[in-house]
Amino acid sequence: MQIEFKEVDKNNYLECVKLNVNDGQKDFVAPNWFSLLEANYENGERFPMAIYQGETIIGFMMYVFYPADEDYPLDSWWVERFMIDQGYQNKGYGKGALNKFINYFRSKYGNIELRIATEPKNEVAIKLYEEIGFVKTGEFVEGEAVLYMKV
Repeated sequence: MQIEFKEVDKNNYLECVKLNVNDGQKDFVAPNWFSLLEANYENGERFPMAIYQGETIIGFMMYVFYPADEDYPLDSWWVERFMIDQGYQNKGYGKGALNKFINYFRSKYGNIELRIATEPKNEVAIKLYEEIGFVKTGEFVEGEAVLYMKV
């Protein structure tokens, strides 16, 4: 499995926007076009990345740094978006991409905490995140269950 991350730019943003999850997952993840707008116009340091298998775009993720505020009292790094296109799901790409991202993140930022959140009903995502090494915190942010790991 040859997973690569590429910056989302003028050469691949349209491909990224066309990625879709299964109909039953649409309530669990924001559309990629919305995430790209957030990356360009919202506060926080956001880093959108296209996930590739060889030369084919198969998914999208965005990680972000949030300074402490009244909503969350800690400076924190988050995987804010993560999705694998419906045509590439259930083939190990999600797990492969997350593992590769964690190694990338660790090499770039060191051994620090990383958080991810998902809808509490998204049992498939929670199971995947726990298999990777994330642990439920019992916290909820904007209605989503928070998981964390020390990378």
